[in-house]
Amino acid sequence: MRHAIWLIFLVSNFKGYTQDISVEGTNGKFISKANLTYEIERIRQQERLPGISIAIINKSELAYHEVFGVSNAETKEAVDNQSVFEAASLSKPIFAYFVMKMVEQGKIDLDNPLYEYLPNPGIAEEYQEDAKLITARMVLAHQTGLPNHALGEKMKLAFKPGTDFFYSGEAYQYLAAVIGLQYSLNWKKDINTLFKKKVLEPLNMPRSTFAWNDYLAEHKVYGHNKDGVPQLNHPGPDYYWDGGFQAYSSLHSEAAEYANFIIAMLKREGLKKETFDEMLKEQTRFSDDNPLKQQIGQTGWGLGFAQKADEDYTMHMHTGNNHDFQAYAMFIPEKEYGVVVFTNSDKMIPFLMKLSEVLGPQF
Repeated sequence: MRHAIWLIFLVSNFKGYTQDISVEGTNGKFISKANLTYEIERIRQQERLPGISIAIINKSELAYHEVFGVSNAETKEAVDNQSVFEAASLSKPIFAYFVMKMVEQGKIDLDNPLYEYLPNPGIAEEYQEDAKLITARMVLAHQTGLPNHALGEKMKLAFKPGTDFFYSGEAYQYLAAVIGLQYSLNWKKDINTLFKKKVLEPLNMPRSTFAWNDYLAEHKVYGHNKDGVPQLNHPGPDYYWDGGFQAYSSLHSEAAEYANFIIAMLKREGLKKETFDEMLKEQTRFSDDNPLKQQIGQTGWGLGFAQKADEDYTMHMHTGNNHDFQAYAMFIPEKEYGVVVFTNSDKMIPFLMKLSEVLGPQF
């Protein structure tokens, strides 16, 4: 009997030890951290990505985090654990989390027209009446009909709000303006300070920020164009981002810190259970002719995350693409699994495809 108990003890401890030195993929298979590091570096070099920050979550905890490559392909300065990247549209899901906090605190109502808080003068006159229907829920589910970017023109609506899907960064910025108004905040440091207090500090994301600061000036890596040439990495007259708070794209972070947000989504921390239920529920179901369904297999959208559902589990996912920076986050509640990738190039998708050969489907 004692031998049997001792054997059970050894087996259980060996299993725990194996998990400490290994990472489990979505396919249920384990790979040693050393072999995973080798495979990631092999793929990085094969696909010619300058730099990567990657995190993998097992059992709703950080199981793996490493950085690879260079901050600048010309100077060969290495990416390190202090480096930060542009999150691009990974800004949207974490901003959605912030919005749901504002809903819980009664600052806005998820289904009240945003017009009641703040009319949007950037919408063309002939669409103003329909624009009065836009709600925070529609923004987070991309059902407003607003364009992705205004490009200096009055915005037109692609359809009556709430009736279809159209991905929109401008809608997120409109919602940010509404929240800012509730606190009488400006577009630079003030709203970022509120976001830091409500989201970044509780999630232990000290280096992450929507607004430019001295830390970014010292530690931000360089983005690289399609030819692998380093680009400007700071706000300025020749840089597409002006340093303000852009809810749809200006977050800077790295994989381990952003993984803290994904872990909060998996553990359902920081919001009420019913709020998480609402975030992860399908809000928009894609038709069969939707390009995202045809090209990627995405089936719909929740409040903040795209969804890719099958009979076994649902991937909640989002990409980020600022061209010379690309990023990705995905989690599967049924598997307590997640992955976060930040890159300083436009070659992330081929990287994810080959990573899927190592860890099972990631995208």
